[in-house]
Amino acid sequence: MAEKPKRPLSAYMLWLNEARDKIKRENPDFKVTEIAKKGGELWRGLKDKSEWEAKAAAAKQKYIRDLQEYERNGGGGDDKGKKRKGAAAKKGGKKSKKGQSDDDGDSE
Repeated sequence: MAEKPKRPLSAYMLWLNEARDKIKRENPDFKVTEIAKKGGELWRGLKDKSEWEAKAAAAKQKYIRDLQEYERNGGGGDDKGKKRKGAAAKKGGKKSKKGQSDDDGDSE
């Protein structure tokens, strides 16, 4: 079975992937964290983000189509090793500090 599609990148991440080399060339002594910080500053100062927002929207639409196809082909039903969140995960009950289960029906 094919792997589950990966979530699409945001407009910022698409832009940063393209701008990262330029930032590195202009600041060869920057560490990875400094490049990301500089990228954030440049992104906030960018006046027209429509190109990147359109690319992100297109990537999201492709992701939705790919995810639907993945689920139609039998994917998505197997949570191999992933922890579940929410009410379903709490069915077994949680141990309190006293060592008693919260849902065992006993009340003190």
